[in-house]
Amino acid sequence: MEWVLWMLAVVVLGLAAVAASGRLGELPPTVTDTPRPHVPAGTLTGDDLRGLRFGVVTRGYSMQQVDELLDLLARQLDARSTGPSEDA
Repeated sequence: MEWVLWMLAVVVLGLAAVAASGRLGELPPTVTDTPRPHVPAGTLTGDDLRGLRFGVVTRGYSMQQVDELLDLLARQLDARSTGPSEDA
């Protein structure tokens, strides 16, 4: 009876090794369902950046930091389109 358990263990380990090598088929490619923000084609304006919304993920960027960066970029784009920047 003990040898049957040993043989069963060997068969299970053998099948695990074959499955790990990929000989039983491969997994389908991963599907990303996180929505991508719509970025208009052409020259971006401050309003384009203010309207962007990113998908929320568990281990992603801080939404507050992304919003602050987008606001800064929007102000810089608006300043560039109205005249010379005060920063330069």
